[in-house]
Amino acid sequence: VTDAERSAEAEGPGAGSAVFHHPGERMMAQNPWSLIPGATWRTPTGPGSAIDGLESHPVVHVSHADARAYAAWAGGRLPSEVEWEYAASLGLTDPSEQASGAYDEDGHPVANTWQGPFPVADTQADGFGGLAPAGCYSPSRIGLYDMIGNAWEWTDTPFAPGQHTIKGGSYLCADNFCRRYRPAARQPQDSDFSSSHIGFRIVRDVDPSGSTTSPAEQPT
Repeated sequence: VTDAERSAEAEGPGAGSAVFHHPGERMMAQNPWSLIPGATWRTPTGPGSAIDGLESHPVVHVSHADARAYAAWAGGRLPSEVEWEYAASLGLTDPSEQASGAYDEDGHPVANTWQGPFPVADTQADGFGGLAPAGCYSPSRIGLYDMIGNAWEWTDTPFAPGQHTIKGGSYLCADNFCRRYRPAARQPQDSDFSSSHIGFRIVRDVDPSGSTTSPAEQPT
């Protein structure tokens, strides 16, 4: 049971998870973000929505505690910021160009980010106006999918009191706005908050022989 689900049940003044509304779903002057009670990983746009047909999409509406708990349940952990950035940088098509994880040398998108002036218009040149199914873009040079764009990813590295570092950018990162699809870019996020564009990935430690170690076997 996630923090967003508990929040909806509590029905307090700050209950809910953040949902982004695309230009076609709102008036231009309207705030693109809403705090919606009942927006959870099961109901990503709020009560009445569902994940039917979205089973291949990255999970969102999860807090840092949610992501950490799932990773431990699955026999892994969340990466540190340094680990995440190292893996993303190794995967760049052009190591000298931080944006090469999002755009090729001709400027064509190779990851799910925002094309056009954010948040006014998204041309969807990358093929998607919101989250994309995991693994539908080509893998990085080291065989990892979706390190860049699509959904931000929690790391286990604190940013400030009450905050953790998220990496990778999301489908909302645009050239005219944050450009945080660069591996070196970092973003703070309140650890107990969740939204429709933040997910996570799991890492596992391996011993020198190449076999995966269980959490019980890992040094403390």
